[in-house]
Amino acid sequence: MSTLFIADLHLQANRPALTQAFLNYLETRAQEADTLYILGDLFEHWVGDDGMGPFEQQIADALQRYASQQRKVYFMHGNRDFLVGSTFAQKAHLTLLDDPTVITLGNERVLLMHGDSMCTQDQAYMQFRAQVRSPAWQQQVLAMPLEQRIALASQLRAQSGEANSTKSADIMDVVEDDVVAQMNAADTRILIQGHTHRPNEHRVALGEGRIGRRLVLGDWREDEQAMWEAVYADGQLTLQRFTW
Repeated sequence: MSTLFIADLHLQANRPALTQAFLNYLETRAQEADTLYILGDLFEHWVGDDGMGPFEQQIADALQRYASQQRKVYFMHGNRDFLVGSTFAQKAHLTLLDDPTVITLGNERVLLMHGDSMCTQDQAYMQFRAQVRSPAWQQQVLAMPLEQRIALASQLRAQSGEANSTKSADIMDVVEDDVVAQMNAADTRILIQGHTHRPNEHRVALGEGRIGRRLVLGDWREDEQAMWEAVYADGQLTLQRFTW
């Protein structure tokens, strides 16, 4: 059996092909695993568990079926679905994870992150992140009527898209010093992250001659019919791309 890591699917009701690809993934490729980690942005947006409709329930049901087959499923919040709460977690039979979280694969400590907290060159985004991750802000938003939350989510997505269109790609990527600091603080030589949509494996100079690995998960793309995962099996951790 293996352990799988995915991120940045950005599922939404008006992307049925991508949704079906994820459902097929759970029923086929992911059947070889006993543990699945979702490292943020499973959904394109989330306005609160009370806003779950047929589409969100479909995803919860699929995850529940998958987990019920003697599997463990873990979910870490991303920058799009940070309002996913305990109600969805219970329906989907998954466990919510803090960002960052350290797990053990074999005898190796592995750091898991969504990744956006290391994009510190983008100061405007970091200010936004601090605001929306604040428990007080989240409580205030979740107290709004559902219609207002839906409108707010649409507004925030539009503002994010407009802001990102004027930023250089490097500004929206992680900062190497922050990567090193996070890995050293966690006492690990391996980091698995998402968020940046730049799938790759990087060597990380951790100091004192120590070299680490940073695996960046790719987003799932309809235009290329491409999906990404990191797979731990037979003592090896690899980044893999495949098509549906």
